[in-house]
Amino acid sequence: MNQLTGPIPPELGNLSGVTKLNLQSNRLTGSLPAELGNLENLQELLLDRNKLQGTVPAASNSAFSAKMHGMYASRSNLTGLCRSSRLKVVDVSYNYLVGSIPKCLTNLPNTSFQGNCLWDKDVKQRPSTQCGAFPSKSHQVPKSKHRPTEDVPKHQKESKPTWLLAIEIATGITVGSLFLVGLRTAFHRCNSKPAIIIPWKKSTSEKEQLAVYVDSELLKDVNKYSRQELEVACEDFSNIIGSSLDSLVYKGTMKGGPEIAVISLSIKEEHWTGYLELYFQREVADLARLNHDNVGKLLGYCREISPFTRMLVFEYASNGTLHEHLHYGEGSQLSWTRRMRIILGIARGLKYLHAELEPPFTISELNSSAVYLTEDFSPKLVDFESWKTIIARSEKNSGSIGSNGAMCLLPSSVENRHLDIQGNIHAFGILLLEIISGRPPFCKDRGSLIDWAKDYLELPEVMSHIVDPELKHFTYDDLKLICEIISLCIHPDISRRPSMQEISLMLESRIDTSVSIELKSSSLAWAELALSS
Repeated sequence: MNQLTGPIPPELGNLSGVTKLNLQSNRLTGSLPAELGNLENLQELLLDRNKLQGTVPAASNSAFSAKMHGMYASRSNLTGLCRSSRLKVVDVSYNYLVGSIPKCLTNLPNTSFQGNCLWDKDVKQRPSTQCGAFPSKSHQVPKSKHRPTEDVPKHQKESKPTWLLAIEIATGITVGSLFLVGLRTAFHRCNSKPAIIIPWKKSTSEKEQLAVYVDSELLKDVNKYSRQELEVACEDFSNIIGSSLDSLVYKGTMKGGPEIAVISLSIKEEHWTGYLELYFQREVADLARLNHDNVGKLLGYCREISPFTRMLVFEYASNGTLHEHLHYGEGSQLSWTRRMRIILGIARGLKYLHAELEPPFTISELNSSAVYLTEDFSPKLVDFESWKTIIARSEKNSGSIGSNGAMCLLPSSVENRHLDIQGNIHAFGILLLEIISGRPPFCKDRGSLIDWAKDYLELPEVMSHIVDPELKHFTYDDLKLICEIISLCIHPDISRRPSMQEISLMLESRIDTSVSIELKSSSLAWAELALSS
């Protein structure tokens, strides 16, 4: 997202250690260097929203291809993206690429290639008027001089009799009319049914097809957005604020409404099953019931067939993530008192999710990246990793449909949420340690944060070594309490770990986050530490 111009240097293909290459939203021109295929460790290649031309390089290892490039090199010197065996995420959308999508990349989502001048009819491309300056299919690849000329029978060159043309036209009109009548009848029948029926096979070896009935009433009270609405709000899906192998996160602003964060699932339509649809709907319904000041609010969802779309829409907390402030921002913005307020807010949110909801709700991956901050640094827990939960749970429970094709009681994400409460409590302990130390949960120099801190947690004389050096002052009593709670949360014996109700009570009763306390701690914290040691 800079203003880089010119071609992509082929010398980038020499950076053998690169795992992610992100050049999106620039003004790069020229063709995609085939040398990028030399990056054996490359997992993510993001080149969308540039002005790149030419074809997507595959495995250019033929003598013909070598001559086309003016090279008589060995096969090992000729490369392409198909050689990058670890490549999992590719986005070359919104360029001016021509030709076809290489077969080795057809497992990627259609959105990875949209907005180009490719030949693929299944992927949304630019209008032909925008591709006029670039080679089209009709003259992109010249015919080889060595290709034998196809013999065309003489009777195909001659014009057909008028009576034969009339019969063909009449037959076409009749067949077309019958097709439209049948299509209209099927449409009315589908609309009259209370549920969508998705055909499903128990396994590839069984011919019997079963029906999964998707509950159309499940999401009736949840706001549904169109893809077009979200595309406009997110500036043509160009404002990417997060990504993983499973999803992309966009930031946007609804017209006359709030700022939003949109999570889009990265999966191809052919890989989307009836089970995944059920779990998606139940996950949306599960998220929609959450209503707490310290929990991110689900505003709605998007579900469309063409192009295939599954998205979740959350309210956006404008101050970014706690992870960004702790590790990439100015640590001085997070004073000790402000960190204590964040800890209290996270505890209240988890207490609500674990104890005040029936059934309970857990955060799939509780860490500093799952905590978003508002303008006044109030924390909001957001379950942006729920996609992984949907896919994992659907795979584990894929045999829950009866042989009679009727709807059975599928173990839903809602019913399984309570199973990971202890995991959330353990993660909360690690998160507390991350907040007061300013260190990531794992780093190459020190390894695991818990392993590094365990020697300090229970010894008052060295406990201060845990505190983030960015902090000018802290409250010693708060530090002792936080270290005590951390030790309880990460205790190897699960039965000895406290519940979030107990943790929240300990924090609320013993931590004071008033302004007067912050001023007092500025001058007394280090004196208290000296006396205690």
